[in-house]
Amino acid sequence: MGPGREDEEAAPAESEAEEPVARLDIEITPDEVEAQPDEDDDGGNGASVADLEALLFVAEKPLSRTELRSVARLSADEVDARLGDLEVQLRDRGIRLVSSGDRVMLGTSPESGQLIARYLGADTVRLSPAALETLAIIAYRQPVTRGVIERIRGVDSGHVVRGLLHRRFIREQGRAQTPGRPILYATSMEFMERFGLTSLDDLPPLEAEIAAQLAQAEEEARVEGSKAEETTPIEGEPEAASAGPDADDADEAPPSDG
Repeated sequence: MGPGREDEEAAPAESEAEEPVARLDIEITPDEVEAQPDEDDDGGNGASVADLEALLFVAEKPLSRTELRSVARLSADEVDARLGDLEVQLRDRGIRLVSSGDRVMLGTSPESGQLIARYLGADTVRLSPAALETLAIIAYRQPVTRGVIERIRGVDSGHVVRGLLHRRFIREQGRAQTPGRPILYATSMEFMERFGLTSLDDLPPLEAEIAAQLAQAEEEARVEGSKAEETTPIEGEPEAASAGPDADDADEAPPSDG
């Protein structure tokens, strides 16, 4: 009688133990589980215009269109179309879509500039005349080397350039394919936000005479750089420049010349 009861009790236990195994085999199929989220996430349309606005709002840095395509699961054309719609929607609001090359971000509108300046403090947006002059040259001739900047201004600009870099108004954009491989400088997204620009196309046009002077100074700097191919140092070591075609630089260096 004892053994019979043990058999009867054991049988249900075995069936109960096998039942979850059968359910696992039937219900869990790794291939299907992994494929399902991708289909649900895409939804056939990817992220909406509102989704891109939220993404740009929480982003801690400007995002490239490549990053937007990857995160939002959109094609290049879809990203451009949705960003265009977002730009239109934000035109009458306090936020603007700011773009610089391949990168985009949200920034404040120019109309709100004075209010924001009062909140942040006027000192945070003040620049010296030398800094403004240097920044204008970079903005209109970018990407540009320090040598070109100094040729246009006629004075050493290393300290001013470093100050603009520190305040993140400009950024390094690679090196020029010229003797010495000098650093190329361009404006940053911070510059565009501070000056209420949504793109570089918003810069006011230069007068024809000033534009011609800038172009001439830039060409002269390039010609002098090519003449000094064997003696021009890598940028960052201006005092090591040799005399000769770049004699103008000697006026800005501490050592005295005859």
